[in-house]
Amino acid sequence: MNRLRIVFHGPNASQFRPGMEELLGSDHEIQTLSDRLDLPGERSAFEAADVIVGIRLQADLPRPRQLKLYLAPAAGTDAIDTTLLPPGCPLCNCFGHENAIAEYVMAALLARHVPLQRADADLRQQRWTYWAGAPDALRTELGAQTLGIIGLGHIGRTLAERAKAFGMRVHACNRSPVAHPSVDQVWPLSDLTAFMASADAVVLTLPLTEQTRGLVGHQELSAMRPDAVIINVGRGAVLDEHALFEALVQKRIAGAVIDTWYQYPQAGQTTAAPSQLDFASLDNLLMTPHMSGWTRGTLRRRQQTLADNITRLAKGQPLVNRLN
Repeated sequence: MNRLRIVFHGPNASQFRPGMEELLGSDHEIQTLSDRLDLPGERSAFEAADVIVGIRLQADLPRPRQLKLYLAPAAGTDAIDTTLLPPGCPLCNCFGHENAIAEYVMAALLARHVPLQRADADLRQQRWTYWAGAPDALRTELGAQTLGIIGLGHIGRTLAERAKAFGMRVHACNRSPVAHPSVDQVWPLSDLTAFMASADAVVLTLPLTEQTRGLVGHQELSAMRPDAVIINVGRGAVLDEHALFEALVQKRIAGAVIDTWYQYPQAGQTTAAPSQLDFASLDNLLMTPHMSGWTRGTLRRRQQTLADNITRLAKGQPLVNRLN
């Protein structure tokens, strides 16, 4: 097995570093580097790496000319400029987040039908809101709803299984023809507008590419049912920023749950607005800070995928999750 020089670049990648020696089980040289590579020796270590684990490769960084493998410890790779990789250098990503994201979506949906927090707060004030038997206390049920999923990849398939377990009808919209036992109907992307009108809740799970940027815009949101909600756990820019804001302000749809955004904190920042628009002022929006897939289970599964691919590289075996 070849001995490799492995670097974990930046704060995101560094979280996958602990315990890597035990997973690899061999004597590789492993370093953790800062995002800006401004500490002594970091730029040369980056340039000389055989394997880089990171989520960002852009023109402000040195060229890793010896690189044999770039590993993204995430599904999305839109911040990795593949033209900066040496010729033939593989780029591989990681999944393992689909269980966590599916739980996040189901929790968000259940909260709309089972208002535990409001019932608890009211009863503490001796108000018996939702008391069984009161005609104005009847709630809706999640199992009576239709869930629409845009993108039937790892996340979409796992979410479909969870939704079906709750008795939901499941629709999917996908670029290529697919079949899944938990999906009742599949629509092509060419019928996206009709698909949007078919569901009580629409979930975006897509990565950001030139083909998916702004995929859901004014026309698609206008096609949604007025009592429907949209949930984005894919990439922010797949859902047009201005179109979403306008639909929520005008209450053309019932609401949104947004976990992936249009602006993020930059290096060294601890606070940042998620958009240039005032989403925080809207009362029909649930905002979360890109948290849906971040669990201990996700981290553990991705660590194993990283270690497996490094071992495959060292042994000359085919890699998994190769993108290029």
